[in-house]
Amino acid sequence: MNPGQRSLRLLVDKWLAPTAARPAHVTRFSRMDTNQRRYVRVEALHPTGVLAFFFFRHDDGSWCVFPPGTQSPTMRV
Repeated sequence: MNPGQRSLRLLVDKWLAPTAARPAHVTRFSRMDTNQRRYVRVEALHPTGVLAFFFFRHDDGSWCVFPPGTQSPTMRV
């Protein structure tokens, strides 16, 4: 997957649709305790109230609204 297709900016535009009157703001960013992968919380004010999403960084450099799966040990022959 091309990381440009899943950039954080494109996903924020898709999910939150920020405008000049209602900009989106990063309210939290850190790493997950379990696997040290990055996440970002972005919110925007909408007519119905505050809308917030967590975005998770995946191993291929892309961002998604779901966390990356955990890799379990595998054995190969």
